[in-house]
Amino acid sequence: MQVPISMKLTDNEIRDITRYLEAGKPLPEKYRFLLFEDKREVELVWNGKTDEVCNVVLPFQVIENVDEPRKEVNQTIQKTLFDIDDRGRQLRGWTNKLIWGDNKLILSSLKNGPLREEIEKQGGIKLIYIDPPFDVGADFSMDIEVGDETFTKEPGIIEEIAYRDTWGKGTDSFIAMIYERLKLMRDLLAEDGSIYVHCDWRVNSLLRLILDEIFGQDSFRSEITWQKIRVVKAQSGSFGNVHDTIFLYSKNKKPIFNPQYREQDPEYVKKFDKTEPGSGRKYQLVSFIQAGSGPERTFGNITLKPPAGMHWIWSQERIDRGLKEGLIEFTSSGTPRKKQYLDESGGKSVDDIWTDIYPVNSQAIESVGYPTQKPEALLERIIKASSNEGDLIADFFCGSGTTLAVAEKLGRKWIGSDLGKFAIHTTRKRMIEVQRELKANNKDYRSFEILNLGKYERQHFIGVNPNLRDELKQKQLAEKEKNFVDLILSAYHAEPVEGFVTFAGKKQNRMVAVGPVNLPVTRLFAEEVISECRQKYITKVDILGFEFEMGLFPSIQEEAKQKGIDMALKYIPRDVFDRRAIARNQVIFYDASYIEVTPRYKGNSIAIELTDFSVFYNQETVDNAIENLKNGKMKIVVENGQIIKVTKDKSGIISKDPLTRTWADWIDYWAVDFDFESKQEIITRVNESGEREELWTGEYVFENEWQTFRTRRDRTLELQSIFKECMPGRRKIAVKVVDIFGNDTMKVIDVTIGRK
Repeated sequence: MQVPISMKLTDNEIRDITRYLEAGKPLPEKYRFLLFEDKREVELVWNGKTDEVCNVVLPFQVIENVDEPRKEVNQTIQKTLFDIDDRGRQLRGWTNKLIWGDNKLILSSLKNGPLREEIEKQGGIKLIYIDPPFDVGADFSMDIEVGDETFTKEPGIIEEIAYRDTWGKGTDSFIAMIYERLKLMRDLLAEDGSIYVHCDWRVNSLLRLILDEIFGQDSFRSEITWQKIRVVKAQSGSFGNVHDTIFLYSKNKKPIFNPQYREQDPEYVKKFDKTEPGSGRKYQLVSFIQAGSGPERTFGNITLKPPAGMHWIWSQERIDRGLKEGLIEFTSSGTPRKKQYLDESGGKSVDDIWTDIYPVNSQAIESVGYPTQKPEALLERIIKASSNEGDLIADFFCGSGTTLAVAEKLGRKWIGSDLGKFAIHTTRKRMIEVQRELKANNKDYRSFEILNLGKYERQHFIGVNPNLRDELKQKQLAEKEKNFVDLILSAYHAEPVEGFVTFAGKKQNRMVAVGPVNLPVTRLFAEEVISECRQKYITKVDILGFEFEMGLFPSIQEEAKQKGIDMALKYIPRDVFDRRAIARNQVIFYDASYIEVTPRYKGNSIAIELTDFSVFYNQETVDNAIENLKNGKMKIVVENGQIIKVTKDKSGIISKDPLTRTWADWIDYWAVDFDFESKQEIITRVNESGEREELWTGEYVFENEWQTFRTRRDRTLELQSIFKECMPGRRKIAVKVVDIFGNDTMKVIDVTIGRK
């Protein structure tokens, strides 16, 4: 083996390298930097590192569209020439997108799928802001208000698994998660785009290295320190931690950047002690000279030499113009000075230490009760700095939707995504409020749509070692799935069955299908169940799942009913993983929510009244809470669709107070689509020939034509919609209800307009 002279290799190193090469084995890491000078001198390496990224392309399914942010007035079908709504109008063209699902699959599908072309038509994504889960002790629990009490909703199984995937194997798993996603985000950024990554002390050192590797050190722009805590708690052995870190990187060396300014310091403002007659503008007089010799200048009929070693900073032409414009004044000693106006100072330039933006507290107007919510002022500065009006921005860990809300207010287009269904629901309400605010203030707004991914990958099943060979991976997957199914069947009191594709068990006269542990039950899964029912003449079936794809109810049940199948969809409680709960027979599988509505007619107008809503959730049991509750303490549990506050006083006396006193207490949001079959759900996909094609899924998009919902400031809820005038004849009306946990249920009814 011949080695370049420049290399300082020992004879043993040369023999070692030769041995590896002759055996066809990869070289150890330590030799890369010696043999290949073009490699990075420093690189972050972790267990299981790979440069591969997800290239899966899944179709996006639009399940809901919000383009009418209203609940306020009854609507008529006819408008006269003079009956014009002059408030803000919906902008045409791009429709903003709120996507529920795994952001790795979302990013991959955006990058490689048909939607990429639409993104490029908008100029590409100019700005990405992300606030990923970096807190080892964080979870997906949410504080939910019920009456005058606050109840903590535990995280869903899917959310827990995603969190475990992020931190379950320590730092390695977090780095692997964020590394692949950042690579996909880099590829989605426009050439003049930027990314802001929010983190804290736990991972900021790692993220800096990851970002350097993905974007390049030359793409680093700023390390922003944001002071998020104002009152410092005493800490033993260290200084109080009061800040987060925000890294700013760009796609190339010339990103969009608009300098930002703070309000000037009051002491600085005081210097502007003169007021210009007529205009009232505040100004101060500043020097005309700078170091460096220069010629004399004429000021009107006076010629003046600058002091020794100095020069006049303006040319003679500029001085003449300044005298005409009244921009030069003479002091009592005859020295010329130029005017500097306060309103032209631009404020104080923002640096990388941000101490002027306060965190969101529980009393803030913008607070939506989301644990990781960031202040709108923070995102306003970021969005203004690195994008312009009309640009497309994105947040793939959108949480409570702060990035999207600010983007909408500033006239930007947006894409947001989150794994948590409650986050999607929170953002939906927030964006409707923003739409209403913009419309009321005569400002334009954009419609937005809520999307699902068309299917999910089963190989992402929790617990399968990704480093195993394919055959061993599949074996481990099969074993994990079998153990999971056996557990669920046992808790459901169903007996196992064999010889079926979708069915795992049987309970009395009903077949039982079990959805995946880490993914929602999708339409595809339900359709496979229906297909096997028809093949084997099965008429009664239960589908068990931790989560169900949004928009699945009630259409899939109606489809099954038309084919002679009684299909029940039941939620799996988290108690199935508690052996004590199974032993005590405390595990209760609850049905999807039930909606009852009544149409109200007035001529050719119709309104919808919500008359009943039933839920069957369980989160712990009253008996278990009593058993573990200490004297003087209180706990809120959910049992059989009731939220109950269990209190044990100092004497050990137990009291149980139901917080959900009526069925309406469970409702957080409901909306009406007065013409449900007016908009078909179309997906774009690439066929076997590599061509893009549009296909109707057989479903319809729910359009929010009227909605009412609770907010932290207003907990009231209307139970009857407005009257809307419709064309006479038969039509389908859809009603969507979202409960306080963020789970949605829909009901479709047939009505006849104009009946006598």
